[in-house]
Amino acid sequence: MDSRRGKKTRASSTAGNAAPNASAQGVRDAPTQPAADTASMAAAALRAAPSKAGDGGPARESVRQRKNAQSPREKTEVRAPRSCAKRASLCAEAPAPQASAATVLTERQSVPLEAEEPPEAPVACLPKAGSRSRKGARSSCTEQRPPLGPSKELCPGGAVQVPNVSQSEVAWGSWNSKEVLDKLRLKREEISVAAKIVNRVVDQLLHRLQRVESEFKRVTLLNTGSYYEHVKISAPDEFDVMFKLEVPRVMLEEYPKSDAHYFVKFKRNPQGSPLDQFLEPDRRLSASRMLSKFRKIITEEIKNITDVDVAVEKKRRGSPAVTLIITQPREISVDIILALQPCTSWPACTQEGLPIERWLGSPIRRQLRQKPFYLVPKHAKEGNSFQEETWRLSFSNIEKDILSDHGQSKVCCQSNGNKCCRKDCLKLMKYLLEQLKKKFENQKKLDKFCSYHVKTAFFHTCTQHPSDDEWCPENVSVSFNNCVEYFLCCLRTERLKHYFIPTVNLFSQDQIDKKSKDFLLEQIEYERNNGYPVFSEF
Repeated sequence: MDSRRGKKTRASSTAGNAAPNASAQGVRDAPTQPAADTASMAAAALRAAPSKAGDGGPARESVRQRKNAQSPREKTEVRAPRSCAKRASLCAEAPAPQASAATVLTERQSVPLEAEEPPEAPVACLPKAGSRSRKGARSSCTEQRPPLGPSKELCPGGAVQVPNVSQSEVAWGSWNSKEVLDKLRLKREEISVAAKIVNRVVDQLLHRLQRVESEFKRVTLLNTGSYYEHVKISAPDEFDVMFKLEVPRVMLEEYPKSDAHYFVKFKRNPQGSPLDQFLEPDRRLSASRMLSKFRKIITEEIKNITDVDVAVEKKRRGSPAVTLIITQPREISVDIILALQPCTSWPACTQEGLPIERWLGSPIRRQLRQKPFYLVPKHAKEGNSFQEETWRLSFSNIEKDILSDHGQSKVCCQSNGNKCCRKDCLKLMKYLLEQLKKKFENQKKLDKFCSYHVKTAFFHTCTQHPSDDEWCPENVSVSFNNCVEYFLCCLRTERLKHYFIPTVNLFSQDQIDKKSKDFLLEQIEYERNNGYPVFSEF
């Protein structure tokens, strides 16, 4: 039996016994009245006194004050409602001792809550909004504020960290999620104009490849990226387009320094292949040579497009894309990426990836893993140089499928289903990074961060919070805070696992230096603690 509960019971019973004495004393001190009236008044006082003491009346408070004065170690216990206590408590990897305390921040002051008894089995999870009760009942979609201040949370590497959150400076009411999202929504007129121009250019390039060049004549179009995933923000000024090329009879050879990169080799084919011209002496398909030819064809064909003001951007070192810049009616960037589609199963390094069993279900995971993956000419980095024969795994098509059917409910966000705020949270995360990069563009400290880092952290947050109830549109600020907390935890631990290849760390030291990660961590913490002032800038 909890010793604190025994103290509370003894205190209550003492207060209950003291109340009648106090009331009786008050009757004795009253002015002299007839005996009948005095007796009736005393009886009424005796009947009323126990209920008042039981409700925490003045008599009970005075007894507690005397008891506290006699025993300074015993303090008055303040308890929150059960539902609030559940919402405020955070799961840890090991049961906390009974004497530990959690802290819940109210609008004016923080109130220490004595910790409940530890669970029978340790559970590790992120703070949740609208989490299920122990009996499995669904909570309502009312606006909730997640616990702030020092708290334990599950970080990407599985370690429990204590976020350095200022309890007194978190400004929840200083930004309006609806206003920000309205500002990020694409305008229908701009979408129509931009899509028409981009489709015109892409169609002509695709026709040239299919009609003239024998090595690329089997290419087909695959629209990927944020615009086609319906999470593009601010303006339709960036498009990602894949020209996919199916390559049968190939085998993948692991690149020893990165699970995300592979060498591509052809199996024996007596008839040969149009791609043989790109083979190295060791029979490896050279990504750099193939990309150079692909880029040359596109550059030549762009000169034949006269009705659109378009040019090819200078090659970026290590980039797999051929970037086009369309300048009218507004500047639009179009990344055209050559992607090989091997006719083989997913590599072994992806076996533990795509952790959507609790979120979208095991059948959906099996269906997605039966779909093709792609290889793009993104070279593996070796110190200050690149291994130019390597190809990198790409799951852009799977990411697009996940964002299209993103809810536990099969009709989530469809016309006949309930809405959620998952995509809104991803948009806000992308906007936060975009604004910070714009704010510090002269310092170059955030150049290595990209929207794919944000998207990966968002997918992991969806895995940690699988229920649709946790993404109610009314709770978009809470859900967004969960995404921010996960991303901050990745920066603190310098670990962001690739969603499909868990052995790949997107925040490793060779990818992004520690100073850059610490700088972004500091800026996002500042934004969160001050109500995201960057949302109203620029």
